[in-house]
Amino acid sequence: MGKPDLPALSQPLDGATPRRRTQWMVISYDITDDKRRTRVMKVLEGHGRRVQYSVFECDLRPEVLEKLRARLLKLIDANQDDLRIYPLCENCLAKTQMLGRAKRYERAGHIIT
Repeated sequence: MGKPDLPALSQPLDGATPRRRTQWMVISYDITDDKRRTRVMKVLEGHGRRVQYSVFECDLRPEVLEKLRARLLKLIDANQDDLRIYPLCENCLAKTQMLGRAKRYERAGHIIT
């Protein structure tokens, strides 16, 4: 299993100041192997809320995100699996639209609608 070296997150992904406590991340994955997929899902359940089968919303501090990325990188097969981490800035978070049976996920002082 080839594992690419990813650069460290020395700066928050959205350009925010390092003092920022947390940032919303959407983490999605397409993993072919059941065992690897289950391991990734269990790790992500400890860091956020599962909003769809292979999609999690996580409110993370930069240092937690760094550790999470390193842990996930060890679990996946970079030649077969696809795992994506999308940062959501406060403006994007406010513009989030949810349709159908999607539920609101509250964060102290914020509601994703």
